[in-house]
Amino acid sequence: MLQAKADVLALRPGEPDTPIWSLGGPDLRFRRGDSPEIAFGNDLPAPMVVNWRGLDGVLVAEPLLARASLAPGARDTFPLPLRHAGTFLCDLALLGDGAARPTRALPLIVAESEAIAVDRDEVLLIEDWRLRPDGTAIAPGIDPKDTIAVYTVNGRTTQDFQIRPRERLRLRFVNGFQRHVIAIKMEGIEVRVMALDGQPAEPFLARGGALILAPGTRVDAFIDAPAREPGAASLVLLHDGKEARPIARLIASNAPPIRDAVLPAAPPLPSNGLPARLDLKNALRFDLTLGGPQPDWVVPTQFAATARPAFRAKAGRTVVLALANRADSASIFHLHGHHFRLLDRLDDGWKPFWLDTLAIDPGQTQRIAFAVEHAGRWLVESVATDWAAPRLVRWYDVE
Repeated sequence: MLQAKADVLALRPGEPDTPIWSLGGPDLRFRRGDSPEIAFGNDLPAPMVVNWRGLDGVLVAEPLLARASLAPGARDTFPLPLRHAGTFLCDLALLGDGAARPTRALPLIVAESEAIAVDRDEVLLIEDWRLRPDGTAIAPGIDPKDTIAVYTVNGRTTQDFQIRPRERLRLRFVNGFQRHVIAIKMEGIEVRVMALDGQPAEPFLARGGALILAPGTRVDAFIDAPAREPGAASLVLLHDGKEARPIARLIASNAPPIRDAVLPAAPPLPSNGLPARLDLKNALRFDLTLGGPQPDWVVPTQFAATARPAFRAKAGRTVVLALANRADSASIFHLHGHHFRLLDRLDDGWKPFWLDTLAIDPGQTQRIAFAVEHAGRWLVESVATDWAAPRLVRWYDVE
């Protein structure tokens, strides 16, 4: 059972724990094709709704449309059909702006039906917190003046992973930051990206071992542990746009190498069945403006499905969205219900991966395309990369 509840985190060494709110419950690990029954209870003093990232076509779980917010003390139960394998995310952030406490996220891991040639599978959920001088933490949507930033990995301010020489690890990086784009770099280790936002990609090496993650983005990467002296450490560095700081260490264990030679490069992960081609020539095209005064975008607490949709399309069509950011800072766009391709600048092809979240620089326009496969009403989200900026939503209709 998922439980919205009061919780604490140890964010200041030697100081009392910091009160937060969390989405507690068992580890959400399933297999592709499972359809678990999700029970959600709200033990917090404010309405809550679970926001799922990356679950294509799961209409029954769509927040604010299929699933209304839960009042304090209320309970809800619904099935969660998991048609795709990958790294996904659920959180309470949709209604979290200006709340009494910030909230923690919860990864959702759906394993492939096929065997994947890795020795270990680890999740690194990276989150940020803004602490006042008295140690209390503020929620997003509040002016962060006089606060300091604290970062955690899996709820800890630092984390060590013991690794054996030539061991292959699948590292599932999840950006649980409220607003900011981050870079993650692993020193001295070759990083091969295998999936983005829960969908398999054509494998590629991360340039300089660095990964760029927008808020809510997930990256699955394979690494092969180098043969090093026991105790030797590779730092996992987080760069927040101001400085790089270590958040985890990969430490060579004193165990013997797990195999005689490094494994060959891994093949692509099994497909989830997304289309190989998109019909751009006959696509429906819509413009969507982000940032600045946009009356059609509303905060989630004011959302109503009776409002005019951002666009309508019939199932089976290809949709191209031109996303224009008119804000003075980067904007984060998140699409519910479907994954999309990021189009090339000339609108004549796409990047070899799927996304559900995209950071768009100020003054820029990015074009995305997706096959409209799942009928229903789905949210789109937009938020500026500023802690105090409001999260905004609209919806689109697939007939």
